[in-house]
Amino acid sequence: MEKQIKNIIQMLSENSDTPFYLFSKETFERQIAGMRTKIGSGAGLCYAMKCNPFMTPVAGGLVDRIEVCSYGEYCICRRNQVAPEKLLISGVLKKPDEMERVIRECGSRAGYTAESPQQFSLLCALAEKYRTRIRVYLRLTSGNQFGMDEETICELLKSVRADGWVQIAGLHYYSGSQKRKPDKNVRELQKLDAILLRLQDMFQMNISELEYGPGIPAGYFEGQEEHPEAGFLQEIMGAVRQMQWKGRVTLEMGRICAASCGYYATRVCEVKQSCGVHYCITDGGMHQLQYDGQIRGMYHPHVEALYRHARGAAADAETTGRPEEWTICGCLCTVNDVLTAQADLGDLEPGDILVFKNAGAYSMVEGMALFLSHELPAVYLYSGRDGIKPLRREVPCWTWNTEEFV
Repeated sequence: MEKQIKNIIQMLSENSDTPFYLFSKETFERQIAGMRTKIGSGAGLCYAMKCNPFMTPVAGGLVDRIEVCSYGEYCICRRNQVAPEKLLISGVLKKPDEMERVIRECGSRAGYTAESPQQFSLLCALAEKYRTRIRVYLRLTSGNQFGMDEETICELLKSVRADGWVQIAGLHYYSGSQKRKPDKNVRELQKLDAILLRLQDMFQMNISELEYGPGIPAGYFEGQEEHPEAGFLQEIMGAVRQMQWKGRVTLEMGRICAASCGYYATRVCEVKQSCGVHYCITDGGMHQLQYDGQIRGMYHPHVEALYRHARGAAADAETTGRPEEWTICGCLCTVNDVLTAQADLGDLEPGDILVFKNAGAYSMVEGMALFLSHELPAVYLYSGRDGIKPLRREVPCWTWNTEEFV
């Protein structure tokens, strides 16, 4: 962990309640810039904001577009003044009243996906109502509830009028995250190449774009490659260059953009030994720290201890005495709330701070936040240029789990 980040977390933990999240703006910017370099001019880059909505304003100035999967995410973009030209309005659910507002406000400046014939009909009706030409991306299913099969897409394309208000801009395809090897991406792009050529030939129309989610994995745990995107992007861009279809490919990515920028700090509240196991109970838990693939602490995330008091002649992260393996547990009343097991963190004491790295993607939004009515943690953004910026205060949420009088 960088010394500057460590000092910031130490300072925040002394002056604020724990747990909290800290996001490094500069780490996020470097990660995006690095991927831009690897992609080159051969493809665009789309940020899937669902992985970390707090970084959306930063991403807006770095990527070609932002995937918006709900009306709530759309509202976040509007509050942060993200230009409509940056937005791809996606999502499995599109409510008519919400989509009407989106099209009224963004019109032809944004792009829109259609996951079903019903969504396509809604977009057509709203575009005609507001007499605005919109670009629609038809989502091709990978075999689950998302998108449409090729036969259904063909039926929709038969109904598209050349002089209508809807322009078919391209296809949208995503088959899942945390892929283990890039050869699956290569096979997917070969399949998509054939489908795009077939559709263009069948309907004598130009399909100019492919929005493709490669699902590049993030290296969350010890023993995993921390930045696997280089090899994946090399293989993916090689497959893109070999496509016979010659439209524009945009790579849609989330966790690989944001994971490394995030830190989750939680305080040691109790330590105990039971049946020969050293347990550490924290004020955080699995409702606030989610690593894809983690099951009851089976895998070991990168975690570092910031000690409250000096231990012997050393301070801060130096340990003294016999190293101890700890099972780090959160504050939830479930045996599943194990953040990691067999963690060699030395002689922990109440008041010490545990910092989990690579917590910038999904942790703050994917956990069961309302379980036991604990508070939502504070969120901070840090950069060397601008210092610390609070993005969210600690939010009590017990009132959300009781009767509300309106």
